[in-house]
Amino acid sequence: MVESLALAGSYGSYPERSQMGAQGSQAPVAHPWTTRRHAPQEAAEFVAAVRAARGEIPSLSDDEFRGYLRDIAFQLRSPQKSYAAAVRCFALTQKVVHAVAGFHAYDEQMLGAWHMLKGRLVEMETGEGKTLAAVFTAAALAMHGSRVHIVTTNDYLADRDASQMGPIFARLGLSAGCVKEAMGTKERQAAYGCSVTYVTPKQLMFDYLRDQIELGSKSGYRLRTELEIGKVRSNAGSDRVFYLHGLQAAIIDEADSILIDEAVVPLILSKQEPAADQAFIAKQAIQLASRLTQDQDFSISPDNRDIVLTGGGAKRLAHLSKAIGGVFASRMWREQYVLQALMALHLFRRDHEYIVRDESIQIVDIGTGRTMPDRSWERGLQQMIQAKEGLTVTAPNESIARISHQDFFCRYLFLAGMSGTVSEVAPEIKKTYGLSVVRVPTHRPSRRQGLGVTICKTTDEKRMVIAERVKTCVRKSQPVLIGTRTVADSEQLSEELARQGIVHTLLNARHDAHEAEIIAGAGRAGVVTVATNMAGRGTDIRVEARALAAGGLHVIASERHESRRIDRQLFGRTARQGDPGSYEEIVSLEDKLIVGLPSWQIAFAQRLRLEELLLRFAQWRTARQSAQLRRGLALHEAKTQRALAFAGRGNPVNTS
Repeated sequence: MVESLALAGSYGSYPERSQMGAQGSQAPVAHPWTTRRHAPQEAAEFVAAVRAARGEIPSLSDDEFRGYLRDIAFQLRSPQKSYAAAVRCFALTQKVVHAVAGFHAYDEQMLGAWHMLKGRLVEMETGEGKTLAAVFTAAALAMHGSRVHIVTTNDYLADRDASQMGPIFARLGLSAGCVKEAMGTKERQAAYGCSVTYVTPKQLMFDYLRDQIELGSKSGYRLRTELEIGKVRSNAGSDRVFYLHGLQAAIIDEADSILIDEAVVPLILSKQEPAADQAFIAKQAIQLASRLTQDQDFSISPDNRDIVLTGGGAKRLAHLSKAIGGVFASRMWREQYVLQALMALHLFRRDHEYIVRDESIQIVDIGTGRTMPDRSWERGLQQMIQAKEGLTVTAPNESIARISHQDFFCRYLFLAGMSGTVSEVAPEIKKTYGLSVVRVPTHRPSRRQGLGVTICKTTDEKRMVIAERVKTCVRKSQPVLIGTRTVADSEQLSEELARQGIVHTLLNARHDAHEAEIIAGAGRAGVVTVATNMAGRGTDIRVEARALAAGGLHVIASERHESRRIDRQLFGRTARQGDPGSYEEIVSLEDKLIVGLPSWQIAFAQRLRLEELLLRFAQWRTARQSAQLRRGLALHEAKTQRALAFAGRGNPVNTS
């Protein structure tokens, strides 16, 4: 079976998490602290109580410590004692963190952990210790009896966090595991069997779909209780494989990336079906499409999301197809195939939406700059792009199960999360997932300086301005991190820096194997790093003392992104934990965000010198379109599930 990525959606709304939350999950235990009412200062009072309780924990032998843990776990299950037990749990975890890791957790981390324990989404600035805050929440949930999934954006972070935090969980009598791409069945089962499992959404969702397929119609496609899964296992024999133990509790790291940015496409579990004529069809369609003329035979929508044939284009295509025959003799099929080919030629660009590596197409996640080598486009688009690039055309994938992020995460009985940039989408998070967003203050006052926006007329001018700015920083030993939107942008900027004799390091989807190493070294004095969006998250940039004295890390955004959140992620790489640092934007009127606007709007803004206002409008417009796409996908998935259930095929995860 092959995991593939669908790129389709329609418009609509989605039910609140309160309507969806218990579907497909099995933990029959409530979390009393999520509904318990306290005074408005509940969080501050809780942190103060933890601080006081920490000093009251006695010195214990190993046997006494285990008994102390059992007592806390028992009280966490009692609605009357759960608040006091949570205080004791946090205080004990704080002492264990100091004993095992050698550092103290800040009150702000306790504050964030408490809000997550209340089932909220916490916004904490980059570098404020979200990873450790999640440990406190996860420990309380696990002691309460839930299996906890800590969901993060990539395998590197999942493995790193599980390794670093595992000893803390172990000292608390809990186990921690990690699920990664290359793991086999036994390793995955063992990782999901732990008290706390670090995992990416892709691995988690695909394993969930695999479980649904294994359960099949005998269980009504319902994954409710661990007892039910155990019954299926015992009755089915040893040849059936299950991974998860239901969807009990999830803490989502970088929640806006997972719940918003990645939620524009469903995840599809598929298998390849042989199709001997697929290569012939794809190659012929690309040849036909390349003979059609834009604006004469076909038109591209202003938002670059759709292509339609004109009347004259349809007639010209019919004429060109006569000599080919076969499926191209049918108007419906030839137009469908050629429209896909036109999309492959004009809307999907090499080094932007995908790269070619090892003689295969690898999709680039536009939000992170990382490749997704195991994903593919559906409905024949993957084959069209392969034909366009002159690669071997593979068999198309047949979808056997699918689920959207919105649908999947609403199935957890308990859901919480954290992110450094989520305020802008708080209403959507609330409406879709039922999560309230709470902002936690920084431990130290921020010293981050914004140096404004420089708007150039052309891309070439922009690159020269960036190069001059970099030279100024390097002369005073200040490190520079330059963020770009795409692989092509990063390489073209790298060429300009090299032409001007500026030594630098390039990090994009072609060089992602050394991502952590490159980013970790980006804080050395005078070092220049050019990177795609992947630099925004993951590895800490530790800035040298000499670089701090020179003003700290300087971040340059070379182009605005579709969402202001992604820009803020990049800016958040500098001035962490009270360090000095600065950022600025050097953009051009030829950037993709601006070019997508009507020409009269661009001319009007230039005439009135309102370019920065134009940037804001373009960003707002694109963010709104993306939100509509996500709502549409959610509605489409809900309608599909209802239709399948009505037809008797059932929804793998829907319950009445």
